[in-house]
Amino acid sequence: MLFSKVLGAGVRSGIRLQSSGAASRSSQSTAAGYSFELTDQQKEFQQLARKFAREEIVPSAAALDRSGEYPVSIIKKAWELGLMNTHIPQDYGGMGLSIFDNCLVTEELAYGCTGVQTAIEANSLGQMPVILAGSEEQKRKYLGRMTEEPLMSAYCVTEPGAGSDVAGIKTRAVKTGDEYVVNGQKMWITNGGKANWYFLLARTNLDPKCPAGKAFTGFIVEADTPGIQIGRKEMNMGQRCSDTRGITFEDVRIPKENVLIAEGAGFKIAMGAFDNTRPPVAAGATGLAQRALDEATTYALERKTFGKVIAEHQAISFLLAEMAMKVELARMAYQRSAWEVDQGRRNTFYASIAKAFAGDIANQVASDAVQILGGNGFNSEYPVEKLMRDAKIYQIYEGTAQIQRLIIAREYLQRFKK
Repeated sequence: MLFSKVLGAGVRSGIRLQSSGAASRSSQSTAAGYSFELTDQQKEFQQLARKFAREEIVPSAAALDRSGEYPVSIIKKAWELGLMNTHIPQDYGGMGLSIFDNCLVTEELAYGCTGVQTAIEANSLGQMPVILAGSEEQKRKYLGRMTEEPLMSAYCVTEPGAGSDVAGIKTRAVKTGDEYVVNGQKMWITNGGKANWYFLLARTNLDPKCPAGKAFTGFIVEADTPGIQIGRKEMNMGQRCSDTRGITFEDVRIPKENVLIAEGAGFKIAMGAFDNTRPPVAAGATGLAQRALDEATTYALERKTFGKVIAEHQAISFLLAEMAMKVELARMAYQRSAWEVDQGRRNTFYASIAKAFAGDIANQVASDAVQILGGNGFNSEYPVEKLMRDAKIYQIYEGTAQIQRLIIAREYLQRFKK
């Protein structure tokens, strides 16, 4: 009952008792003008996630990194506290929190371990197309079950030859009667071996000249459907406890009832999900950067050279100042992008800025933390070397740093020309 003290509720309740009407009140949406103050409710969410990360995730992070074991027990506890599925609408058993509120939770979880946080965030990414485009029946069936027990979902888009180039997807879905028959291979699918169901993007118009906006269809696929072959768990540079795999589809039959919106709408659905999920990804990168800054600061206030702690040397103090500046600006970027989408605006520009900037500073701040710790930073007995390895993926997944810059340039020039 450790966490009941945080919100004065039982462990099973967690955030849940605090969530009534949260979506309409959150993100300071009713405040006039600018406000950088969190609401009391948001502070409670943040405090609960912070306590959970420091007491449940941090002590297990190093062991999970070494073993690569999927953090089942931690995920179950997070689910029990309401730290998962925060964005699922209340009509389907979720808490209906805003993207801004979800980001506050995500940053705190990432502070503990971004491998754990990525497993949870990938769950959100898998669900987002259904939240945005699912029918009432689809939402009740597939979102509802996520709130009844700690299940996972996955976003199946990337392929061995199609990552940034989503339009290059080769997986095909051919309609035969009331079903679609799918053949193809997906790669680098987070939660691929743990998901209960997938969001799948496949080509339904086989004409190579057909534009991407009409060529692809989004499907919901039960993970135990015959013909699905789950590949081995990939051992990655960082975030090793997350589950990343290839998935092969061989004559997999999907009922037409599992099409999202309509045939040909898949590309827009898949890309639209990113406006909602890139702010939390940026929040995760910020959480990692904050952890690296804290570790470096603690060390710099303890380690002595030339008769004084190294934090008092200008070279180190200036480095810490630069790190602090980057963390604060990354936090402001993800909060702005989350606030924009919560206002019902198209936030592509801000979401890409937040994702690109936070991903870059996570790498810079983690690298600087290793530098401050010196030889100890290079050693696995200290957490910063793990942070440095974990940080790299933030410049790759959910759109590479380079793709974000393409998006930002396109959006900026369109705005400038108006």
